[in-house]
Amino acid sequence: MRIVITEKIAAESVDYLREQGFEVDEKLSLSQEQIEDIMAPYDGLIVRSVTQVNRSLIEKAVNLKVVGRAGNGIDNIDVDACTEKGVIAVNTPEANIMAAGELAVGLAFAAFRNICIANDAARHDDFRRGQMIGNELDSKIAGVIGMGRIGSIVARKLKGIGMKVVVYDPYIPQERFEKLGVKRSNTLDELLTQADLITFHTPKTKETYNMISESELAKCKPGVRIVNAARGGLVNEEALYNALVSGHVASAGIDVFDHEPSYDKKPGEQNYQNKLLSLPNCVVTPHLGASSHEANTNVGTAVTELVASVLKGELVAAINMPAIDGDLSEMKPFVSLAEKLGAIYYQAESSPVSTISITYSGELAKTETDLLTLSVLKGFLSTVTNERISFVNVKQRVADMGVDVVEIKTTHLEKYTSLISVEFCAAEKALSVSGTVFGKDSEILVDFFGYHMDFELSSHVLALQNDDVPGIIGRVGTILGLNKINIATMHWSRKKDKMRAQSFISIDSPVAPEVLEKLSAIEGVLRVSVLDF
Repeated sequence: MRIVITEKIAAESVDYLREQGFEVDEKLSLSQEQIEDIMAPYDGLIVRSVTQVNRSLIEKAVNLKVVGRAGNGIDNIDVDACTEKGVIAVNTPEANIMAAGELAVGLAFAAFRNICIANDAARHDDFRRGQMIGNELDSKIAGVIGMGRIGSIVARKLKGIGMKVVVYDPYIPQERFEKLGVKRSNTLDELLTQADLITFHTPKTKETYNMISESELAKCKPGVRIVNAARGGLVNEEALYNALVSGHVASAGIDVFDHEPSYDKKPGEQNYQNKLLSLPNCVVTPHLGASSHEANTNVGTAVTELVASVLKGELVAAINMPAIDGDLSEMKPFVSLAEKLGAIYYQAESSPVSTISITYSGELAKTETDLLTLSVLKGFLSTVTNERISFVNVKQRVADMGVDVVEIKTTHLEKYTSLISVEFCAAEKALSVSGTVFGKDSEILVDFFGYHMDFELSSHVLALQNDDVPGIIGRVGTILGLNKINIATMHWSRKKDKMRAQSFISIDSPVAPEVLEKLSAIEGVLRVSVLDF
């Protein structure tokens, strides 16, 4: 499989992908149009913050299965477009948060203490320190907008240097504020009117874009300092420029712009204009929030491992998938079981399904089961379409087929700890299958269309329905043996009232059509199905 990387990540991370057997192309310094034009053959895409993974790119990336964002934000990824095309989107929200938080604090120090102005003056033979006097941060009020991972780090560090921290974030529960020991601001205006420093740590959305403009800046204290190391456009740049010129905003530290320059072009090649760059009281860094050696290594390692896992067919936590409740490793066997249960129906039946009813019983009923439901649906569709189906688009595809999905939970369960039951409702009948997990990863089928059993599922399974008469088992075993098909396990269940039996035979290799014909021709065999998982 082929992976393209359009922005620089650590070299050892690229080497990791190649060691895993992937063909990797590094296409740095390309324009957006050039990137879109080369996307067709690639299965995976790794970006940072500049490449726009928009609908146009997704449409042209006909083989794309996964996009990995090396970093925390996802504002350059059209998640809806990815979901519609079945492209899994992953990011690394924890890998560079310390670097981003530290830079914001560093910009705050630079803005208060005139560090960059003094450095530039000294390099131009000007040591008049009386003209470079700044202000201390100790005892000042820091207004932190956004208390996610990075905002929490910044709040903790500013509190640690003696600042009084006030935080505005309407989506965070009160317990988080109390745990950090910071004061909650109920409104944005309340924060603006009291803060000596305002620092931003929110994503760029419709709600946050230009959240601070001329009217908001007018509410701030005269001499306020502003730091934006989050996303360009949170502060209106024209309004900030005017406030810096007038002195209402004493200084600012800016790591991000609304429209960003190219970060790979050399001096003289760059064609970027921004009025903030002309102001000595505006400290500017070129989007360095995640640019530490440690962060580069962390995000590169994290994103390449995630992308590789997706392309290998492994389960990972993705942006456009339901949240996974609890330990992912503990959930994986149930995810695998759910997909197998979903895949059984159209390998054994042909009547169109109108409703799929999924019941989670026992301990599973106490957990988030969205991912398990998607797994059932993924298995259900995998046997009837060649279209790329993934966790991120399967629900829409099932809805497009006109199939309703019902989810039921009950903690009542007598025989097992947890149980997944899937009922497929067709026009004339409803058939159900049930399974559970024993130990760490033994996926056990306990009910198949009304036949009770205790059968461990495997990659290749023969399902036979036959008259409940002597001799069937022997004839089946003989035919498989003569065709060099080894039987791993076999389970027979029967309904005495109907004189019917149902067998499940785990075999080591696929069954050729001519062998199926021989099995179907056995007197008393009513139906033979091949279940491949």
